[in-house]
Amino acid sequence: MLLKYFYDQKLAHASYMVGCQRANVAIVVDPGRDIEQYLEMAEREGVKVVAVAETHIHADYVSGARELADRVGAKLYVSDEGPDDWKYQYLDSYDHELVHDGDQFMIGNIKFEVMHTPGHTPESISFVLTDQGGGADEPMGIFTGDFVFVGSIGRPDLLEEAAKIEGTAEPGARDLFRSAERFKAMPDYLQVWPAHGAGSACGKGLGAIPSSTVGYEKRFNPALQFTDEDEFVKYILADQPEAPKYFAVMKRVNKEGPVVLGANHHHDMLDVSQLDVALESGTVVDLRPSSQFADEHVPGTINIPLNMLAGWAGWLVDYDRPTYLICEPGLLEEAARVLHKIGVEEIAGGFRIEDVQEAGLTKEAYASGMPTELAAAIQSGEVKLIDVRSNDEWNEGHIEQAEHRFLGRLPDHLGDLPRDQPIVVHCRSGARSAIGVSVLQAAGYKQTINMTGGYLKWNSEGLPHVSAMQTIGTA
Repeated sequence: MLLKYFYDQKLAHASYMVGCQRANVAIVVDPGRDIEQYLEMAEREGVKVVAVAETHIHADYVSGARELADRVGAKLYVSDEGPDDWKYQYLDSYDHELVHDGDQFMIGNIKFEVMHTPGHTPESISFVLTDQGGGADEPMGIFTGDFVFVGSIGRPDLLEEAAKIEGTAEPGARDLFRSAERFKAMPDYLQVWPAHGAGSACGKGLGAIPSSTVGYEKRFNPALQFTDEDEFVKYILADQPEAPKYFAVMKRVNKEGPVVLGANHHHDMLDVSQLDVALESGTVVDLRPSSQFADEHVPGTINIPLNMLAGWAGWLVDYDRPTYLICEPGLLEEAARVLHKIGVEEIAGGFRIEDVQEAGLTKEAYASGMPTELAAAIQSGEVKLIDVRSNDEWNEGHIEQAEHRFLGRLPDHLGDLPRDQPIVVHCRSGARSAIGVSVLQAAGYKQTINMTGGYLKWNSEGLPHVSAMQTIGTA
C-alpha cells in the first residue's frame, strides 16, 4: 500500500493519496483544487488516480473532486447521508457512488468502509481503511475529514454561523457527541488522518502534528474527555473562532459543483489604461508588502500581501464582482491559485506594479506610528482607536479606549465610524491592521493611521490596558 500526505499550508488543509501498488491504482481523499500535485505524485509512483473519496461538503476550500473527475475520469465516492439540503448536485455527469454508513468499496486490494460521523455537518462521513493487499483483516486507520482532528474535534456551528441555517448548532453538537462516542469505541491502535491542521477555522485548538491514533486522542484530546452530553455541547459551542463569511459560498460551490478550471487555465496582465474600469467594476487587490503599500498606492485599492491572501481574501473580496490584482507578473498565477482555492472565480487579470507607478497612479499613502507616539492622542480621545483582532484576542486583553471591529467584518461596520476624526487601527503586531487601514482608505476614510507593533508593542512599552481578569470582573 502507498500512502502520501499533502498539506496546503495557506489553508491548513490535509489531503491524502492511497495507492494499491499491486493493482497500480490510487484514490485521493479530500482533494484540494490544485490537482496537479496528485497527478504528478501518481505518475512518479506508477499508479493511476481512479477515484476520489470525500468526507463531506467542505466549507473552507474548493474541492478538487470535480476537477479530478473531469480531468482523469476518477470515480467519486461521496456521502448520501444527511438532509436533502446537503446533497451533491453535479454528480450526474460523472461516474459516482453515493455511500452510506456501513458501505464498503475497494481500490485494488485496499478496503474502505464508510462510517457516518455527523456533527460538523449532517452528511459528514469517515473512511476506515484496511490494507487487504498486505494480508490484514483488521483496519489500519481512519480518514476523519473534519470530524476528529489532532487535539480537537470539528465545530458543529458552521451551518448556523456561516451558512446562516438557524437552529442547527445545538442539534449538530449533539450529533457530534454521539459520533465521538462511536469513535471512542474504535481500537486504540488505529491511525487518525484528519483533513486539517493548526490554523483551520473548522475547529478550535487544532494541533500541528499531521496524524495521531485513536488511543492517543481518547486520552489527550480535550473534546473527547466528556461523558455527559450537555457538558460536551456547552464546551463545543463555546469560544469557536470566527467563521469566515466565504464559508457559506464554499458550501454552495462544493454542493452545486465548482467550475472546472482545466489544465491550461491562466490569467493575463492587463494594460494600465484599464485600471479605472477595474476600480469601478470590481475589487482591486494590491499584493505588495504593507510597508510598500503604505508609502504609495492607488486610491480605492485594498492591500492584502500575498502571504496573507488565503486568510483574508475570503473576508474582504466581493465574490459577486471581478477581482483584479496589482503585482509582479511572476506572482499572478500563484495568487490566482490561492484565490481559486477559496472560490474566487472571476479573476479578471493583473496590473504590473511598475506600470502603475510609471503612470503616476500611486497617489495615496497612509501614516504609521509607534504606540508611544500615539498614546496621548488615543487616551485623550483625539483619535478613534479600532482594534481589528479576533474575539479571543480582544477578550484576553485590550486597550481601554479601543472599539472592537474584527478585520474580517470591518467592511460591515463602515457606517459606524466617524469621517471627521483620525482613525488609528491596531492588531497584535501591525500586519492585520495594515490591511484594515487599506480597507478604510478604499472606503473613503482618509485620516487613517496604522499602529506599528500593535498590541504587543503597546504592552511592552508599559502602556495601560484592560486585562482578561479585569474584563471578567466587570462583565
